[in-house]
Amino acid sequence: MQRSSIETVAGAVVVAVAVLFLVFAYDSADVDAVDGYRVTAKFDRIDGIRRGSDVQMSGIKIGTVVAQALDPVSYLAVLTLAIDDSIELPEDTSAAISTDGLLGDKYVTLSPGGAEEMIAAGGEIETTQGAVDLYSLLGRAFFGQADDDAGGGIAGR
Repeated sequence: MQRSSIETVAGAVVVAVAVLFLVFAYDSADVDAVDGYRVTAKFDRIDGIRRGSDVQMSGIKIGTVVAQALDPVSYLAVLTLAIDDSIELPEDTSAAISTDGLLGDKYVTLSPGGAEEMIAAGGEIETTQGAVDLYSLLGRAFFGQADDDAGGGIAGR
């Protein structure tokens, strides 16, 4: 009977440590959605981007992807981004789909321009660069495949 109660206490300690670890990981992960003004951006491909993906500028999270849709006219992917109200984006800001490391999570990175005018709420980021298709690039590098659309093209008009 003594051994059974020791095992029960040890199991409870392990569960408590696991719960504390999960609470700490969630608290430090910065996974909360940004609630700010909305802008849109059109991309030729958004592989790996989903609702809740980060929007970053200079490596700092400034927003969240809140919606994605397909433009029925141009067949481009349209992302709606919620940007923190304290961040103003110049009109010539560009957006690109980036990867955290070689095979990590995808996120949208914004590069501000130098324009005096700012993008208003509901505005659009004109210059974009879609996700790079890693498999097509590797296929071309290793097997010499001629695939003209490996992704990463500029979708801005």
